[in-house]
Amino acid sequence: MIGEGPDRLRVRRVLVTGVAGLHGSHEAEALVRLGYEVHGVDDLSGGYISNVPEGVRFAKLDLRHRESVERYMHRVRPEIVFHDAAYATEGGSQFTPVRTTERNYMTYMNTLVAGLRGGMKKIVLASSMSVYGRQKPPFTEDMERRPEDVYAISKASMEHSTEVLARVHGFRYTIIRPHNVYGPRQNLRDPYRNVIAIWINALMNDKPFWIYGRGRQRRAFTYIEDFTPYVIRAGLSKRCDGQIFNIGPDEEVSLNRLAALVLDEFFGGEKAVPPYLKPRYWRAGRPLEVADAYSSQRKARRWLGYRTTVPIREGVRRMVAWALTVGPQPFAYLKHGLELRTGAPPTWTRKLY
Repeated sequence: MIGEGPDRLRVRRVLVTGVAGLHGSHEAEALVRLGYEVHGVDDLSGGYISNVPEGVRFAKLDLRHRESVERYMHRVRPEIVFHDAAYATEGGSQFTPVRTTERNYMTYMNTLVAGLRGGMKKIVLASSMSVYGRQKPPFTEDMERRPEDVYAISKASMEHSTEVLARVHGFRYTIIRPHNVYGPRQNLRDPYRNVIAIWINALMNDKPFWIYGRGRQRRAFTYIEDFTPYVIRAGLSKRCDGQIFNIGPDEEVSLNRLAALVLDEFFGGEKAVPPYLKPRYWRAGRPLEVADAYSSQRKARRWLGYRTTVPIREGVRRMVAWALTVGPQPFAYLKHGLELRTGAPPTWTRKLY
């Protein structure tokens, strides 16, 4: 069972940030089932109130506002914080560097500092495998951080700041590096991130989707059910204090292969795909995009008992089935547009979805 035994931290009150999003809502649901008093915050900029699980004590809160975060932490006083709030636009971060930094690094600093001042014992940081940069995969946790883009810089800085402050202030922490997590409750309306969700929503809107570059980039994708239990296990474990874990499958696929799977599951076979809905390519690709990015799961298997139960085809099948129950969603582009536009993909600048 998750978090049971003498290794389990003895706490009662837990906070999940980004609780209306994919990661946070599933983690909060698991924690409620385990009997914890679960609090959750979200500014609803990318998540939905309907995602917040029953039993969670929810508050709408913008983590960029330091004083508001301070007041909230003083009132709630969580013992463990699962920090899932993020603006996870790795490819888009070169065009929204201020927003990316504010909604990643600064929101995390506000949460961490206010949490410590409120008596927090441990923080579980959802980081990113983007911190590995352009090194040769599969990435292992002992590799140095070599971020290639603004988003990865924010995540690497969050990790490093956690380690520094923990040495000074003595709190517990565990860092999780996810692999492109997807599944039910993911935001289908975001045109900047979450490639599987973007492609499926484009098809539901009767539009073709775009592939950057030649589609040969190789990635690993994690279905949410193969992610949440291990985050909770690591977070509640004293043995996992001070550790970093890659969590996701060993199975990597090219974007071309992923596109074929999405089309196959959506239409019931490649031959059934209408010609006007076949993928389109922007050959220039996205600036600074790493060609191959996937990680080793050896440590997660050894420490957490990780195993992949939902392979990519089955995960895509489930994701398509869920999305069809939700129905086509209008894509929500940034209200004030990109902060910088030079070199940005046409899907964003021309709003092609």
